[in-house]
This record gives sequence, C-alpha cells and structure tokens, in this order.
Amino acid sequence: MTQILAIALGYLLGSIPFGLLLTRLTGAGDLRSIGSGNIGATNVLRTGRKGLAATTLLLDLAKGLVAVLLARSIWPGAEPFAAVAAVVGHCFPAWLGFRGGKGVATLAGVSFGLAWPIGLVYAGLWLGMLAITRVSSVGGMSAAVGAPIAALVLGYPAYAPALAILAVLVVWMHRANIARLRSGTEPRIGSSKA
Repeated sequence: MTQILAIALGYLLGSIPFGLLLTRLTGAGDLRSIGSGNIGATNVLRTGRKGLAATTLLLDLAKGLVAVLLARSIWPGAEPFAAVAAVVGHCFPAWLGFRGGKGVATLAGVSFGLAWPIGLVYAGLWLGMLAITRVSSVGGMSAAVGAPIAALVLGYPAYAPALAILAVLVVWMHRANIARLRSGTEPRIGSSKA
C-alpha cells in the first residue's frame, strides 16, 4: 500500500506542467504549439525567454526532488517508486492527454533526492556534455544513462533499478532526437533553430 501511495504522490507532483503554466501566465502562448510541442525547459527556451526556461528547469527539477523527499519522510523505503512515478508523470501527464516533457530535469531532481552524489554525477554529465556538444538531447541522455551507473559505483545499488528504468524512458522519449542526431539535423543550443 505504501508503494502505491508513493507512486500516486510522485505522479501527481511530476505531472504538474510548469512549462505550460508559466508560458501561459506570462503571455508567451501555448507551449504545445511551439517548437517540439513538449512542456519542458528546452522548448520554453524556444519562446526566446531564457529566464522563463531557467525557471521551468528549476521547477521541473524541484518537483522530482520533492516527490522523493516527501515519499522518504512519509514511507521510508518507497522513494524509488515515487521517483519513477514523478518522471513518468512529467512525461505523461493525464490532464494534458499524456503528452508532456522528456523527463531530463525531473530526473535530475529525482537523482538529487535519492542521493546527492548521484545528483552531482547527473548534473556533471548533463552540463558537461551540453557544454561539449551544445546539443540539449545529448546532455540529457548522457546524464540519464550515467545515473544508474553512478548509483552502483557510488554505493547506492538499491536505487540503480529505478534509475535504469528512468534512463530507458528518457532515451525513448528522445527517439526523434536520436533520429535527427543520426541524420545530422539535431539543432544546437544557440543556433537559430534551437
């Protein structure tokens, strides 16, 4: 029962569409009709409002962090279930027809919530690969794949299965990006198409 409650908590928090809410509140339009159509920070950046994109990223990260910390405080041991549910909620929010974001920022928050060293590795991979490639999808996927490995290497094996599931989900959510990477058409941050 505690696992079910943790899943419900994680999903509800994760499915809050901060990107969509912020763009509507600030008059930037319906985020789902801009760029890729998803509700994450990278697509908010396509509105030309960097501050709004940064706020979206932080809030999407925070909801993953809060889901894990709340689950741990209420149902110790159930936090991996809340972690998975939070990212799933972000990617597939029921109130938006199950069309959300790609889960990168929310998974960052989840990683920090599960164990801050995992979060640091996640952030390092994300920002490092983004700086090297200037491709948002490469940074996000690299961090997602690195998280379960970091859990094993850093002594948090109990969290590795949940993070592995989420790595598969995040990579799958980026399947269109992977196709563009293979064809050489994936836009870079700062380019006119990004």
